[in-house]
Amino acid sequence: MISFDAYVCGDLKASTEREWLETNGIGGFASSTISGMNTRRYHALLVAALRPPTARYVLLSKLEETLVIDNHLFELSTNRYTPNVLHPQGFRLQTNFRLDPFPVFTFRVGNIELIKTIFMLYGENTIVARYELKTSEKFRISATLEVRPLVAFRDYHALRVENSEFDIQTTIESRLSRITAKDAEPLVLALAHDAAETTKTEVWYRQFEYGEEQERGFSYREDLFNPCALRFEIETGETRNIIASTREHDAGAAGEIEKAERARRRHITDGDAGGDVYRQQLLTAADQFIVRRRSPHYAGRSVIAGYHWFTDWGRDTMIALTGLTLATKRFDAAREILLAYANHIEGGLIPNYFPDAEGEPAYNTVDATLWFIHAAGELMRRTDGDFIRENIYEHLKEIIRCHERGTRYGIKLDADNLLRAGEAGVQLTWMDAKVEGFVVTPRAGKAVEIQALWYNALRTIELMAERFSDATWASHCAKLAEATRKSFNEHFWNDGENCLFDCIADDGQADRSVRPNQILAVSLPFSILDDEEKARRVVAKIEAELLTPYGLRSLSPKDKNYRPVYAGDAWARDTAYHQGTVWAWLMGPFITAYLKVHQRTPESISVAREWMQAFRLHLSVAGLGQISEIFDGDAPHTPRGTIAQAWSVAELLRCELEEFR
Repeated sequence: MISFDAYVCGDLKASTEREWLETNGIGGFASSTISGMNTRRYHALLVAALRPPTARYVLLSKLEETLVIDNHLFELSTNRYTPNVLHPQGFRLQTNFRLDPFPVFTFRVGNIELIKTIFMLYGENTIVARYELKTSEKFRISATLEVRPLVAFRDYHALRVENSEFDIQTTIESRLSRITAKDAEPLVLALAHDAAETTKTEVWYRQFEYGEEQERGFSYREDLFNPCALRFEIETGETRNIIASTREHDAGAAGEIEKAERARRRHITDGDAGGDVYRQQLLTAADQFIVRRRSPHYAGRSVIAGYHWFTDWGRDTMIALTGLTLATKRFDAAREILLAYANHIEGGLIPNYFPDAEGEPAYNTVDATLWFIHAAGELMRRTDGDFIRENIYEHLKEIIRCHERGTRYGIKLDADNLLRAGEAGVQLTWMDAKVEGFVVTPRAGKAVEIQALWYNALRTIELMAERFSDATWASHCAKLAEATRKSFNEHFWNDGENCLFDCIADDGQADRSVRPNQILAVSLPFSILDDEEKARRVVAKIEAELLTPYGLRSLSPKDKNYRPVYAGDAWARDTAYHQGTVWAWLMGPFITAYLKVHQRTPESISVAREWMQAFRLHLSVAGLGQISEIFDGDAPHTPRGTIAQAWSVAELLRCELEEFR
């Protein structure tokens, strides 16, 4: 359990730097800081996925709460308004925050405690808020709790600004209020409650300031609409409830909903965690990325790349699949995801992403498809392989054919048996930052990890072909693989740096930048390097220049293009994204490679475990119970990017469940 006392809760900087996240399994979420002060446009109590897992809309931004005791008002909310005005300051009354397993806030007034619990209902765009009054006194105490919902009804990337055309209607019934917005596609927020009284208010709260948006160079002011006020009469020992949803609920069911959700979350960590709290947290975190997709493209399970602003991306999904589903024995989810992407292969490529609304999938990636083959191989290694033979194998053969003869974006097996990819203005590898039309790390030509993934794909399909008694394809893949391996080892060794080149351009010029991509030449199941000593040198080079407590730097600090901090506006951030910024997911391949070249001795496993220790503390620093996307290249390696990233969690979890056992 992650918990913070009054010292942290009462420190506004410390409490707003820590963010909690609730998800609903269909792409919707709730999130804010432990103080309850929203600092991002993505912070809200109900971000509904209207076309799961996309079309996300902020419906309920927050609940403004006031506790009234003996005619004294105690405001529990915390907000920042323009111009930098902090009001109210409920964080000063907050004595505790904990994830148990979902957010629980404790406020104290004298001997009275108000405990608020928030959780989402799995499979629905629904948030439940429960309030319990407690006291250390022996006699019962009565109080009034006033709650004012603030709504936005906007796309989650946008901000709401007060305007006369904002058409919103409030309908009040006993124990249910309906708030309907009609300025976009009609949206209804149903507020079920057990309040004693509901009053229609229909007023604006103007000029909230979101500090994280301001720091990121985006618009950061928002107006929110208050449709009504709820007044609850509550005595010590009693609980009052609000259920905010796109569906109508009965507030009296809140207790049973909570019980069922607690049981569901306990089931997630049963068995695999082995009593280790860190592993339990990672298993819980992993579950938050696996969602149901219901779209014109496909219906089935998918993987959200990261919260708050990413949806499901092919590359992220395939890299994360082993840790999220296979290491955790969620084989049905893995099969469903692989089949969905297999059914959308075009020109030998899986989609890089599916659009939020209408439109066709995008295929602008060279590595996602190769990771798809890797994931299929890992599934076969853990199961009987019937699913792969019946549903995936023929797709994999077609992928190889397309890559041999050439497909989109200049992706083609070249005469030297290396895989070439790239077009002007298009970023095809995972180092895909692009800002104002500028591709920061284009890497057109023959990137080192693409060769490693291509070789691994060929050997994987060779193994499948042998298992499925397909001698022709086993022989074909073996010949291609051997030719690729030979050519790679002739062209990619960088004697000057004692490691591998990062990319070889079409004109034959080698990029000598020391980057982490080369670790895949060692870490993948089928290593393309033909010299064990060279493999050890690659790992040693990365350890010396790229390894940090939170993953691998994307560029060596010795490089003139190294950027030590990921901060500022979009240009500053995107141009630093892969120029030194630390990526947590790369810790997984590094650990695998390190253990491989050191023969998995007890000593090497002990060293690798020690390298992972910082992540145990990180669970309580940024996105609570989650692993951030990226970190600054220089110490103290401040967490940046999304507060919860699928492949970060997946690779750390894979190491915990498989590499360290």
